[in-house]
Amino acid sequence: MAEPTELSMGEAFIHGELDIEGDIFSAFSVAEHILTRHRGLRQQILESVASSLFDLGQWIKRGSEHSLRRDKSSIAHHYDQPIEFYAPWLGETLAYSCAYFRSSGDSLEVAQNQKFELICQKLRLKPLDCMLDLGCGWGGLILYAAAKYRVLARGITLSREQARLANDRIEQDNLSQSCAVELLDYREQARLGALFDKIASVGMFEHVGVKYLPRYFLTVHRLLKPGGVFLNHGIARSYGSPPRKSSFIDKYVFPDARLATLSQTLQAAESAGFEVRDVENLREHYELTLRRWVDGLQRNADTLLRSVSEVTYRTWLLYMAGSAAAFRRADLGVYQLLLSRHDRGRSGLPLTRDDWYSDRASEQQTEFTTSDGGEIRKSVKSRLRRSDSLAGDS
Repeated sequence: MAEPTELSMGEAFIHGELDIEGDIFSAFSVAEHILTRHRGLRQQILESVASSLFDLGQWIKRGSEHSLRRDKSSIAHHYDQPIEFYAPWLGETLAYSCAYFRSSGDSLEVAQNQKFELICQKLRLKPLDCMLDLGCGWGGLILYAAAKYRVLARGITLSREQARLANDRIEQDNLSQSCAVELLDYREQARLGALFDKIASVGMFEHVGVKYLPRYFLTVHRLLKPGGVFLNHGIARSYGSPPRKSSFIDKYVFPDARLATLSQTLQAAESAGFEVRDVENLREHYELTLRRWVDGLQRNADTLLRSVSEVTYRTWLLYMAGSAAAFRRADLGVYQLLLSRHDRGRSGLPLTRDDWYSDRASEQQTEFTTSDGGEIRKSVKSRLRRSDSLAGDS
């Protein structure tokens, strides 16, 4: 390798021509030292990923960038890997986004459930709220919200495999009366047929495209009832980090994904009519999450290689370890934005956010019980009818 680049070194790793012994995370500081010795190599890295892992030329021709058809292909490219590949290192929650660590020693499962709880508390969910999860993955958040907060939860995803498995999990947990997952694009809002009290989007908006963020936030604004709130959880690049037109992750992992800065995101949200109520950066939490995932990939390597090729396995290992390094350097952040669609100035929110960090709110939700399942179903149907009647107001 006469003049190494990040991409050429990455390709050498995924094809087994280069290997790393010991701590994979330490290798990135060494690679950074090597690469910075050559002028302009970092940009070369981002633009020279080859096509040996996947023949992306086949799907990339299926429409213009971020068209409905192409986005479905892009999502399937990543998320339609067999669940036997994801489950061993994601754990029981199957949550594929940044966890929330109250302590660096928290297990992955504990931290993911703490993330679900934090989102539910920030949304201030209450029984019979109509909640939408955009890009719901395998259904972890809506399962948690429906079971603990007794909301009517609906999830949408572009991944056929995710929708299938999420609905299987809903049925297994006996939650079919209160939640469901559909194979649907958020832009097909007319098919949703209702407005929502609360909306969440966790790890999805990175796939929207910077150019289309105003449309994204405007669509969500129209899906939300006046007085409702929207929690957007997603990765942003740091202000000083240049946008990358082509990268290892773009070519091998997340086709068409482009990262906005926080300021670009907030501008797009406000231009759609949202009021920004809270911003929290969980950057350190994502480094910890990625380290847990890398550990899971390495511990379960033999099992995973029965489901995917070695090239695929090594690609995931490299991209996750490299992403952990990027969060550690603060090249990337992950932000939870709480946005309000106020009702003529009335936000409906309390004066403080103290309740987010107390156990009182979740304890109150567990008190919502009834001995009559028929009464629950009657309330659910009544609530859905009221939501449907408001759908034309957007």
